[in-house]
Amino acid sequence: MKIICIGRNYTKHIEELQNERPSEPVIFLKPDTAVLPKNMPFFIPDFSDDIHHEVEILVRINRVGKHIEPQFAHKYYDEIGLGIDFTARDVQAKLKEKGLPWEKAKGFDGSAVIGNFISKSEFESLQSIHFELTNNGTSVQTGCTSNMLWQIDELISYVSQYFTLKIGDIIFTGTPEGVAKVNINDVLEGFIEGKQMFRIQIK
Repeated sequence: MKIICIGRNYTKHIEELQNERPSEPVIFLKPDTAVLPKNMPFFIPDFSDDIHHEVEILVRINRVGKHIEPQFAHKYYDEIGLGIDFTARDVQAKLKEKGLPWEKAKGFDGSAVIGNFISKSEFESLQSIHFELTNNGTSVQTGCTSNMLWQIDELISYVSQYFTLKIGDIIFTGTPEGVAKVNINDVLEGFIEGKQMFRIQIK
């Protein structure tokens, strides 16, 4: 299983981190060891003092594909999920300063929360899915897929030009604004259209 992540796919998130708006999707990978086991808390790693939550719509690939045309991309998934891309922001900042890859900041153990999935047939439009992250009951991130720079099918097509997509691969489609530091004893809950998709305790 590959975890393929898209960076800088929401304008306001690009602005809040003062990043340059990309002309094409930004791609990075997480190893399968990054997946946080179900019903396990997230433990803040010793190497970072600034772990940020980044809530994201997920897509799980259901067939093998390479060089997928955008008009056929919808055939390669049938569920929409929600997850968190935990990021060691302090580590990432140091790596970016040196022009180095982000993997240590993005791909560490437990950094990928994969919540529940919903059949895409339940949505009127995949281009208008509302989602939310709360921290201790307070809304901290809200997003809508209508605000993506690149929509789901465009991302699948683009990614497949570089990586063969295989059954079970997960695509993290980017995070909206509102990313922030997590602290011990925080409880993060993710929702799609008001339906709870995950609940994570921070240790």
